[in-house]
Amino acid sequence: MITLIWIELQKIFRKWRTYIGFIAIGALVTIVQIALYFTGDGYIKMLTRNFQDTFIMVGNLFNGYLVGNLVLTGLYIHIPFLIVLVGGDLLASEATSGTYRMLLTRPVSRIKIVTAKFFAGLVYVFLLIAWLALLSLGVSCLVFGTGELISFRGKLIIFAADDVLWRFLAAYGYAMLSMFTVFALSYFFSSLVENAIGPIVSTMAVIIILIILTALPIDFLKEISPYFFTSHMIQWEGFFGDPVDYEKIFKSALVLAGHIIGLCLVTTYLFTKKDILS
Repeated sequence: MITLIWIELQKIFRKWRTYIGFIAIGALVTIVQIALYFTGDGYIKMLTRNFQDTFIMVGNLFNGYLVGNLVLTGLYIHIPFLIVLVGGDLLASEATSGTYRMLLTRPVSRIKIVTAKFFAGLVYVFLLIAWLALLSLGVSCLVFGTGELISFRGKLIIFAADDVLWRFLAAYGYAMLSMFTVFALSYFFSSLVENAIGPIVSTMAVIIILIILTALPIDFLKEISPYFFTSHMIQWEGFFGDPVDYEKIFKSALVLAGHIIGLCLVTTYLFTKKDILS
């Protein structure tokens, strides 16, 4: 299985579209960092303008932790599109290139093939989020230094410098779980069609539709929205709350994990039943 996963990873990273996500994240994070390098003090003043007459802010509030938190919040909603560029291509590309028959007539079982592709895709997602963490948090801390983290989510919270890093690690870990769900959905759509454009558009359409349905003030939709995976994708923000609602985060993680497992099983079933003769 490890050999199959390695082969699939080689297929993934031989395609130019695989690097679009890394390039896009690199460019966007760099632009944000440069902009904040010259205007960071103004951003802190804007964030604390309602408290400046009441509290005296001391310490290094403009630091790499603040930049990392800002970048994660700003880019997180755009990362799914970068994920589906690869996830929607994994199976559909085999149909497009006409290699299904050659692939599925080998002695390796279909279950092993579809599983290897799935885990190779998860590795890609892991590397993409790790790249985001390295640039947005690691590089930002090197450039801007570390210190207290100021956060405003309903209320102003200032975390001590030694109480921040674990929150970021937990947030990025949860972010990976969210993006694994997006990948699993695009991988499912990829098993249904013979062109990578369809899974890409379908996955983003599902995400947009679910977000819109969640936002509508309709009682029935409010009742079923907790079952939408999109309602739980942003739960990483809970690690920057005080206190951290671990029970809520754990329940959201279970919902996402359930979607991943369910989509993987359905995709595996469809792949094992795929007709390669027509």
